[in-house]
Amino acid sequence: MSSLLVDDIGELVTNDFGGEAGPLGIRRDAALLVEEGRVAWIGPARDAPAADRRIDAGGAAVLPGFVDSHAHLVFAGDRAAEFAARMAGQPYTGGGIRTTVGATRAASDDELRATVRRLHGEAMRQGTTTIEIKSGYGLTVADEARSLAIAAEVSEETTFLGAHVVPAEYADRPDDYVGLVCGPMLAAAAPHARWIDVFCERGAFDVDHARAILACGQAVGLGVRVHANQLGPGPGVQLGVELGAASVDHCTHLTDADIDALASADTVATLLPGAEFSTRSPYPDARRLLDAGVTVALATDCNPGSSYTSSMPFCVALAVREMRMTPAEAVWAATAGGARALRRDDIGVLRPGARADLSILDAPSHLHLAYRPGVPLIRQVLRNGVPQ
Repeated sequence: MSSLLVDDIGELVTNDFGGEAGPLGIRRDAALLVEEGRVAWIGPARDAPAADRRIDAGGAAVLPGFVDSHAHLVFAGDRAAEFAARMAGQPYTGGGIRTTVGATRAASDDELRATVRRLHGEAMRQGTTTIEIKSGYGLTVADEARSLAIAAEVSEETTFLGAHVVPAEYADRPDDYVGLVCGPMLAAAAPHARWIDVFCERGAFDVDHARAILACGQAVGLGVRVHANQLGPGPGVQLGVELGAASVDHCTHLTDADIDALASADTVATLLPGAEFSTRSPYPDARRLLDAGVTVALATDCNPGSSYTSSMPFCVALAVREMRMTPAEAVWAATAGGARALRRDDIGVLRPGARADLSILDAPSHLHLAYRPGVPLIRQVLRNGVPQ
């Protein structure tokens, strides 16, 4: 059995151990042993066991791989002109999704696969070791199924988002489209998906349609996620809590009742600051959520329209600067928080038995992720204990 020792770690973020180690479970002057893709031992560097191979962290910080629990990587084309228009003052409405739908339908499998692999690799180089990938730019039975099949080639966390928007051909028949999503489309998509999601928002799906679609997904064994309260106040958060969703995502416009509902449930509030950055929209009030005891995750929302970034370090920096999160809270939300949003306990944490997904920084502390925004600080990434 081959083993790998990562030693001379100046600061090890574990998201475990607690107590004096704080919320990030920080251990100093540490080492970590990997066997068969899992963490086998963590302890002081001076007590490190022998191993077949060694990586010297050189006194740098090591943290769990980022868990990006909300991304849309299966698409064709881009919407750079739309971004430029927003920067010139045009408001974001979500209507550009249909532009990407047209390009995605026209693309070949190989073209879609190349985009997914490019963005997946881009995210990995920035420390992301688990990424959730949604469909939602096909909106036909065949296109949603192929989108998820391609996504499943690089991630075990795939989400059926046939209810992204109502496509143009069903604009006057939304009930018929909901029937398609709940029937043939779900049947074709479910074998390639772990989750089902709905964009419950004005201009997309109302609460009754969203509830019906999510219930159909639950009936065939898919977990629930919800795009909620991005463009304004609405019923999405309450619906997610009602259905036991693993996560409600965006959470930009929340009432006191929404926050109370999240605080009393195990549904995670996943915040996507890249979307607010790219749309010049108000940022979610992370401080309000955290102070209420809500579990918060951070994710990129990587997509060609409203958040074309794959960088979790960028989202960490935005969360600290714009959403009043401490660096420790933001790093936890981007690692352990993302794992909670995917209902996983084997990732986003470094402890014996967990998957050996980690990043070695070109920095002495996790603080540098927010302190040095835009600087490529990820020196090396291990996934399942294998250097990437």
